[in-house]
Amino acid sequence: MRPRFPLSAKILLWFFANLLLIGIAAYAFIEFQLHLGPESLLGGRAGERVEALAALVNGEINAESPGQWSDVLTRAGNLYGLQLIIAAPDGRRLAGEAIAVPEDVLARLYRPRPPRPPGAAPAPPPRGPEGAPPPPPNPDDRAGPGPAPPGPPGRPRESRMIHTDHPSRYWLLLPLDAPGQGAPLTLIAVSGSIGLGGLVLDFTPWIAAAGGVLLFSLLFWLPLVSGITRSIREMTSATARVAEGRFDVPVRENRSDELGLLARSINQMAVRLAGFVNGQKRFLGDIAHELCSPLARAQVVLGILEREMSAGSLEDLREEVQQISSLVNELLSFSKASLAAGRIKVQRLPLHEVVARASEREDLRGPSIQSRVGEDLWVMAEPDLLCRAISNLLRNAVKYAGDAGPVEADAERKGGEVILSISDHGPGVPEQALDQVFDPFFRVDVSRARETGGAGLGLAIVKTCVESCGGRVSCHNREPHGLCVVITLPGG
Repeated sequence: MRPRFPLSAKILLWFFANLLLIGIAAYAFIEFQLHLGPESLLGGRAGERVEALAALVNGEINAESPGQWSDVLTRAGNLYGLQLIIAAPDGRRLAGEAIAVPEDVLARLYRPRPPRPPGAAPAPPPRGPEGAPPPPPNPDDRAGPGPAPPGPPGRPRESRMIHTDHPSRYWLLLPLDAPGQGAPLTLIAVSGSIGLGGLVLDFTPWIAAAGGVLLFSLLFWLPLVSGITRSIREMTSATARVAEGRFDVPVRENRSDELGLLARSINQMAVRLAGFVNGQKRFLGDIAHELCSPLARAQVVLGILEREMSAGSLEDLREEVQQISSLVNELLSFSKASLAAGRIKVQRLPLHEVVARASEREDLRGPSIQSRVGEDLWVMAEPDLLCRAISNLLRNAVKYAGDAGPVEADAERKGGEVILSISDHGPGVPEQALDQVFDPFFRVDVSRARETGGAGLGLAIVKTCVESCGGRVSCHNREPHGLCVVITLPGG
């Protein structure tokens, strides 16, 4: 059996997958069209945090001897969980963690440019292609150490961020002004995450924002999805009840979309089918009622003829009339039970007394019936209909499997329901016929010989009587052999 996947989950999953695809497309556009590198993150509050870290380290190393710089870097790195290094312009590590710095990072360390000779004219500003604006000035183009020109607001001056592979690491380079060193130093922050421990990118607000968006989307879409699935569940339940022959299934038609049209169609279908089925049952009842009188008169005439003629000459005719009379009586019982559904009044009944009355009615007392129905089990049902259903089951079980062992009647309570099981030790029913044994006029023996059974209405009457009482009936084969019919009724 394939696992069931609710429609509501499919809709919400499809929606979130759409959001994910939009996010991937936006990232791809920014990455491949705008060519924004890691340094694009060094703005706004991230730039302020980076400047604050650089100022903190710069101030402390100016107050400490070079031998104490590693302790300063350890304290500062613990603030964000980073590894910090101070490097000279030639790549020498002056303090901090013993980490191998890649050549790509060493090439971008801060270095002083040689001073201009006295009296030399300043170099002309660089020019771009004809008609294009000049490129931005290189912050390294300065005459020796000294304060760098201020960058854009909120961005640390001359900050550089590099990503290297094998292993994947992010390197943040910040200039330091250390008096007495004669050259600018570089503070290097190293991390395996692009957020550098929250210094450059704090994921917490992003996660909170993403969670808020998902929650808002879920709450926004939930009324629509729940409305659709609720209507579909109602229609599924209604059509299942129609398939069982129960047509009192009004579906709400308060929707103005296609589901509303479908609900109206289901209601119309149920009304039409109820009319057809009730008309058929009424027709069978009328025919059975009309046939009862001429059959009764025929039986009286046969009795008279039997007295005047030899008994053996009319025996075959009597059997035929008796067969027709039994069929008509079963048709009448089936029609009455079918038409009584919805109009009967159920009452609280002791189940063990109903089983005993059904056994007496069929004259099945003795070893042929073993009843283990407790006296504390009560059900809600109509007495005559329930007794007729149990009588038919007991009669069928004894008729088809009485020689193989006793018929067993057991009952138990499950939740608010009472389950009555009537089982035998006979040959059972072919598996392919289990779903049809409760259909009118169905018989396992396709030859329909008189010796192998009746008209095929016994179990159909059982089903109609039980459903009229608000219960349900099913059957299954026993192991190693036998048939078990299960009646489920509301508990009393």
